Amino acid sequence: MTDDSNKRLARVCLVGRPNVGKSTLLNRMCGSRVSIVEPTAGVTRDRIAVQARLFRGRHERWVEVIDTGGVGIVDRDDLGPHVEEQVSTAIGSADLVLFLVDGRDGITPLDRKVADSLRGAGLPVILCVNKIESEELEWGTDEFRRLGVGDGPFPISAQNAEGLTEVYEQVIEHLGSDRFLEKPPEEERPTMKLAVVGRRNAGKSTLINQLAREERMIVSEIPGTTRDSVDVVFERDGKRFVAIDTAGVRKKKSIADAIEFYSDTRSYRAIRRADVVVILFDMTEPISAIEKKLARYVMDHHSPVVIAANKWDLSERTLKEFREDLDLHLRGLSWAPFVKLSAKKGKGIDQLVEKAEGLFEQGQQRVGTGELNRVLERALTARVPNSKGYRAKIHYATQAEVSPPTFVLFVNDKKLFTKDYIRYLSNRLRKELPFEDVPVRIVLREKDKDRETKERTGPIS
Repeated sequence: MTDDSNKRLARVCLVGRPNVGKSTLLNRMCGSRVSIVEPTAGVTRDRIAVQARLFRGRHERWVEVIDTGGVGIVDRDDLGPHVEEQVSTAIGSADLVLFLVDGRDGITPLDRKVADSLRGAGLPVILCVNKIESEELEWGTDEFRRLGVGDGPFPISAQNAEGLTEVYEQVIEHLGSDRFLEKPPEEERPTMKLAVVGRRNAGKSTLINQLAREERMIVSEIPGTTRDSVDVVFERDGKRFVAIDTAGVRKKKSIADAIEFYSDTRSYRAIRRADVVVILFDMTEPISAIEKKLARYVMDHHSPVVIAANKWDLSERTLKEFREDLDLHLRGLSWAPFVKLSAKKGKGIDQLVEKAEGLFEQGQQRVGTGELNRVLERALTARVPNSKGYRAKIHYATQAEVSPPTFVLFVNDKKLFTKDYIRYLSNRLRKELPFEDVPVRIVLREKDKDRETKERTGPIS
């Protein structure tokens, strides 16, 4: 029998040429925005390793997922050879490789180069054809068999969380050996990452110092996941947290040089990789376009968020007046919890951490398929979308992911479900399921047979 002390998590390496969606897939797999995802080839230079929990029915398997830079990158800093060295090191330490290609571009010379390198690696390889967001693109995936490496091809959309269940099943099947741990040791579980964002002089650094200083057991600075971030790791009441400090966001016209530009972008990168975001408001200043922009970005990325009103002890505005301003200017965040702070005096810090913990736990929850479908059935019965004579139907729904809670709805016609109606369904899910204070994400998928035959009458199911 294998000694558990010698076991470790299986390592799954994501490999492919630049801009095929490796970082997007990593973020999907780990349920958090760890890697920077941008439409620029070569954003990821270094290896990034995170723990991810994969589901196969009721069975789960934890793995360590390694994101790598694109093979064949042309880097303005001449780091291409170093990136490929990092890729080779990652493959050498891996137990399985997910080989990503871009289904929109077809086979490229760089894809063949990656395939050649994997052919001699002696590892299980699963070929994933990414960016398959339509039936027409799915028809073209068979051409990638010509690469002659790996199981598959499996059509997926990392962006829309489609096709991943089958890939996860393949990963779990390949890693079925008792050589690996099925779960990480408790002390190695990922900690909650808390990003604090806001305009300049809102009190972000003061808040970070308070988080790290009060009731601390461990306070240290470590390099962040991205190249230009520094995270503060601390303990509070025996629990470990990571607080991500960010530079203050400025209006574009106020950015003087490249240094300020990159400082500004850190805030948005922090939002993408955080588990919970704190938008810090200065109550002595009116709500500005900067906070509105940050709020919009948070909503677009479905991030759990705490609205924190700092310097309330210095403001002439009442909390009621401030809440009214929030409701007027940030209607899309009406579900977000609210905390008042005096970061300088250390007041409200405990409440902030408690709220953030609650959001983190909410975002990690899963609900049963039966309960989910009953809630959606009631929602359809209470309010039927304006469908111009056709009956909108939800055949079946399932929760695909956590952080954010993501629900895939199989419908008869996606066009019948407007943005307003999806917002209505999201509000119903938050109201009736344990996601009251966190954003939920809804993905619509059509059934082919219902594209041809739309029922004008009949029960809604």
